[in-house]
Formats: sequence, structure tokens, C-alpha cells
Amino acid sequence: MYTFSNRLRLFAIASFVVGAIMVALSFMNTPGTVEEMKAMHAAHDAHGHGASHGTETHDADKTANHSDHKAETHGGESHDNAHSETAHHATDGGHHKSQADIDKHHLDQLQNKPWAAVYVAAFFFMMIALGVLAFYAIQRAAQAGWSPLLFRVMEGIGAYIIPGTIIIIALIVLSFPSLHLNHLFHWMDPDLIDKTNELKYDKLTDGKSGWLNTTAFLVRAIIYSTIWIVYSILSRRFSVKQDNSNDNSNFKKNFRLAAVFLVLFLISESMMSWDWIMSFDHHWFSTLFGWYVFASMFVSGITVIALITIYLKSRGYLEYVNDSHLHDLAKFMFGISIFWTYLWFSQFMLIWYSNIPEEVTYFITRIDDYTLPFFGMLGLNLIFPLLILMNSDFKRLNWIIVIAGIVILFGHYLDVFNMVMPATVGAQWSLGLAEVGAILLFLGLFIFVVFTTLTKAPLMAKRNPFIEESKHFHY
Repeated sequence: MYTFSNRLRLFAIASFVVGAIMVALSFMNTPGTVEEMKAMHAAHDAHGHGASHGTETHDADKTANHSDHKAETHGGESHDNAHSETAHHATDGGHHKSQADIDKHHLDQLQNKPWAAVYVAAFFFMMIALGVLAFYAIQRAAQAGWSPLLFRVMEGIGAYIIPGTIIIIALIVLSFPSLHLNHLFHWMDPDLIDKTNELKYDKLTDGKSGWLNTTAFLVRAIIYSTIWIVYSILSRRFSVKQDNSNDNSNFKKNFRLAAVFLVLFLISESMMSWDWIMSFDHHWFSTLFGWYVFASMFVSGITVIALITIYLKSRGYLEYVNDSHLHDLAKFMFGISIFWTYLWFSQFMLIWYSNIPEEVTYFITRIDDYTLPFFGMLGLNLIFPLLILMNSDFKRLNWIIVIAGIVILFGHYLDVFNMVMPATVGAQWSLGLAEVGAILLFLGLFIFVVFTTLTKAPLMAKRNPFIEESKHFHY
């Protein structure tokens, strides 16, 4: 049986507490009025910070001029793009926006910033657990012989799906306009579907209101979460029962359950990605988006399996796990990184080449206003894995896998960051107190949940029919 070390437990608790304090401070430092925002800008300017990325300042006139320049340069009138910078130009639906409107919009962005940071981190750790559940189900359905020694690690990570999805649902509820807490999901603004509101009414948003409405949004979120949580609980239960069973009945139940789950997962994951990520830019859509998010969560989940396996091996556990198991995990890390790149390029190339204003503005915003995280993400998620993990010998070196894994995880955090932040905080992004604090907060919670789950059952699924094959796996 695994014992949760006091040092790791203390690290998890400390990470959670420090992260919570940093997030709380970021909320406290958020301006509550336009006057407070202007005072904050003046204080920044007085210290020589000015309007730049990485600070919380942005000049209103420059925003308007920059947005108009984007529209002229890229072949057409820019659409109202889901509360992003391109969504709020000096003109809005043909109505000239006053300086007061622009100031109010920038205040909304600053108030969104800590909420968006928490959402990005919450989604990132949730998607790791979901990616692991999918990988685990694939191993079960395929009756793979190499991986049963890693099943308990996968089950431990998959257990985080329970708090992970509950937190996301809570953040969704807290975004409802009736609570007046944030403006993360711009489509939730009731004025956008109010035909009597000549200034704000948006025909496209109204046309999607059958899908994008708060009631349906919440119901779907509960359905997705229920599917994933039920699979996580039942598969774990059958797996543990199999250890003390005299036959393979529980193994067979897990096989059938995995087959059903994979069908439901493919549907629910795609719909989840539309709702929980793509709806931030609710005028924009991509038919590849579900697969793109899946690739990101899949490689992130497999990477975490490898990192935790290496940690447990270093502590004297998982004695039968050998270099071949880690080699296979590293192969998946490499292969899915290439698959992610293929999907990213397919999505980007088709949209950029067609140059349709309401589509291409999604990437223009990110390239212009998020240059460092946008291209940094590509380097971390493509170039680094390609150079490091292509070598077969490197895939058997634990320290190489650890370094590559940390880089890949940070790269995919930036991927989520790039998907969420432009539509919620515009050009006023940073990797500051809120972002670092949110990562520490959910990292501590993730470690605590995963490693507590690992203490509840033996780390080896001893009665799995393929356990002996897994013990003697060599490649």
C-alpha cells in the first residue's frame, strides 16, 4: 500500500493555501469603478509602466485604433467577437461607442482577470483528469497487456474529475449575469438578445440562444460531469473488487463499461469544449475544436501519468514498472504532441488562408495581442517535444521525461490561457499574481486528491488477467 508522505502532503497544503492567498489578493486589487481603474492606470504610468502587455493598463484610444487597423488590414469589417478586443471597437454594431462605454468595457476586462485566471487553472487540471480517464478507458477497452501496472495511477488521477468538474460548474454558476460577479461569458448578457435594445442587440447571439442560454448551459454541464464522474467511480470500484475476486467478472464489467464510456466521452467532450471554451468567443466556431481540445487534454493526462509513475518509482513503489513502460508513455507524449500540432495547423491554416473576417479575427487577436504566449505555446508544445522525445534512447531516461513533461504541461496551460484570456480580458493579460496563485491553488488540490486516492488500494491490480504480461513487458 502506498503511504502519502508528510512532505508531499505538506507541499500540497502549502501550495493550496499560498495559491488561495494570492488569488484573494488579486481579487482585492481589482478596481471596482472606472475612477479606481483610471487611478490605477495613473499610478502605473507614474512608475513608468505605461500601456503594455503583462500589465493591467491599456489605452482606450489605442485599442479602438488598433482594432480598426485589424479590420482594414484583414479584408473586411471585423465582427463583434465574443467580448474580445475585436468585439469592442470604437464602433459596435454600427453604433459609435462613447469614451464612457470604452472605459466600462476595460473595467469589465480588469474585473474579469482574476476570474479568468482561476477558470484557466481550474479547466487545465480538470482536463488532465479527463484525459487520463479517456486513456484509461482505451486501455481497458483494448485489453492492453502492457499497462495494467499503471492502472492504479490512472485511477488516482481520474479521481480528480469529481472536484474538478464541480469547481467548473461552480464557476459557471458564478458567471450568471444575475449575480453580477463577472463578465466571463459575454453571451450571457441578456441585452444581446433583447430586440428592443438597439444599442446592444446582437442577431448572431440571438440566433444561438437556443443552445447558449444559462439553463441549457448548466444542464449540459451537469450531464457531462455526471458521465465522467460515474465512470470514474464505477471503473475504480470494479478494479478494486477484481483484486479479491475468484473470477474475471469485474474485469469484464470494466471492459464493457469502458466501451460505453468511450462513446459517451467522444460526444460529451466535444460538446463540453464548445460550451466551456469555445463559447467565450461565441461568434467564432471551428469544426475541429473538439478534437483540438481533446488532443491537449490527452497529451497532458499521459504526461502526468508518466510524472507520477516516475515519482512513485523513486519512492520505492511500482517495482515491476520498468523502462519499457516509461518508454511507451514517452512515445504517447511524443505522438500526441505531433497529433496536437497537426490539429492546430489544420485549424489555423484553413481559417487564415480563407481570411473570412469573422473567423480570422480569432487568430489576429491572439497573434497581435498575445504574441509571446501564442508563439511560446507552439514552441513548447511542438518544437521541444520534437527535439527531445524523437530520440528513442531519451524516452528511457527518467530525467529527460520529467523535463519534457514539465515543459509540455506548461505549454498546454498556455494553450488554455490563449483560448480563454483574449475573449475575457482582451489585451490586458499577464502571468501575474492571479495566474500563478490559481496554478498553485489547483496544483495543491490536485496533488492532495490524487495521492490520497492512491493510498486507498494497492498500487498493483494483482488480479487483472493481464498483470503478468504487464510485469514482463519489454520493448
